[in-house]
Amino acid sequence: MKLFNTMTRTKEEFVPIEEGKVRMYVCGPTVYNLIHIGNARPMIIFDTVRRYMEYKGYEVNFVSNFTDVDDKIIKKAIEEGVSADEISKRYIEECKKDMNGMNVKPATIHPQATQEIDGMIDMIQTLIDKGYAYPVEDGTVYFRVRKFDEYGKLSHKNLDDLQSGFRALQVSGEDQKEDPMDFVLWKPKKEGEPAWKSPWCEGRPGWHIECSVMSKKYLGEEIDIHAGGEDLVFPHHENEIAQSECCNGKTFARYWMHNAFLNIDNKKMSKSLGNFRTVRQISEQYDLQVLRFFMLNAHYRSPLNFSADLMEASKNALERINDAAAKLKDIVDANQAVVITDAEKALLPEIQKFVEKYETAMDDDFNTADALAAIFELVKFANTNANGQSSAEFAGELLKTIEKLCDILGLIAVKKEEILDKEIEDLIAQRQEARKAKNFARADEIRDELLAKGIILKDTREGVKWKRA
Repeated sequence: MKLFNTMTRTKEEFVPIEEGKVRMYVCGPTVYNLIHIGNARPMIIFDTVRRYMEYKGYEVNFVSNFTDVDDKIIKKAIEEGVSADEISKRYIEECKKDMNGMNVKPATIHPQATQEIDGMIDMIQTLIDKGYAYPVEDGTVYFRVRKFDEYGKLSHKNLDDLQSGFRALQVSGEDQKEDPMDFVLWKPKKEGEPAWKSPWCEGRPGWHIECSVMSKKYLGEEIDIHAGGEDLVFPHHENEIAQSECCNGKTFARYWMHNAFLNIDNKKMSKSLGNFRTVRQISEQYDLQVLRFFMLNAHYRSPLNFSADLMEASKNALERINDAAAKLKDIVDANQAVVITDAEKALLPEIQKFVEKYETAMDDDFNTADALAAIFELVKFANTNANGQSSAEFAGELLKTIEKLCDILGLIAVKKEEILDKEIEDLIAQRQEARKAKNFARADEIRDELLAKGIILKDTREGVKWKRA
């Protein structure tokens, strides 16, 4: 399996630190609003990388954080007249709902920055003790960039070029710094902001230190893969490398993976242009499986353009897979008694060729576009060779393979029957009647039937409440 390493700018054979195990850290969202489709791309991409690694037999420790202390969160809290904690908790829950809608698996752990402050203070103190960081009069702590000789190795930026760029920007507060390039590890609190006690001042961590600490705590000092959007290469990931390697004296991450940007109608997404799209807004128009398919229909390192036409094309393409899977399921259900023929047995090895084509695509830097092409070839093969007279064994093998290959991409080949709200209410009414008639067996039957359809009932004083699982 080869993946493109941003550090070396080449495709490299993946060799884990520990055989059979993968330690992977993905930078998560800052939780001050509903996630947008730009946030969705790395979530879907690296969830798919994880799923394929697991398919290949690796045990994946997948850590993705929530940044729950940040200027944007504080600004939103002030606007609403609530605490920053209330804002971050609300949007973590909303983010999890959207992730579930996109069929993104929960991380092994989703650490939150505010719960890891002690570890950040410890790492900052170590960096000060080693001479890589220094506090100034107001309690701000800076990292000495020039003391880390390899600074710029990920972004391939030259320190002297960066220096002149920073002079032009005249970065605020640089008069406190020994060097304009130095970045903040800890900053003093402002009025009304959340803050924590530290040896330097009451304040809060800089953004970059958070990921270094959470990665180290949950994955160790050296990890296999660090991933995120390409906008994080500099300065965020560059600064993470500097902090982590100076603190721990080890290579921080073996492989760096970054997904390319997403544009809307060939323009950069921004609120000022009025083309800002949240995942929640998309879910009002499309099943989020369509959004996932759309994201995977391009290579993750290619820029992606979002448009209504492309979403419609994705919807239609996904329906082709769903229709083929539904047809195969019907054949399996109807033809249990039909014995597999010699002609069908001769076709079984053909199915494996599509699997091999799929794996070849995924082994080549997770080429999901070519993997999807292999699924469509399999769908065409199924539509051509399976019909009402086919055996359940032959149709079942086709269905199982389509489902397996789709599942690795987080796509659901066989749709669950969607039960309508009215049908739910009708069944609940029937259950109530059964209970009144003391026909508890029927009442339990209805509860089990609803549970099988993903509906959970709760009996309360106000009556029966229900929710979708």
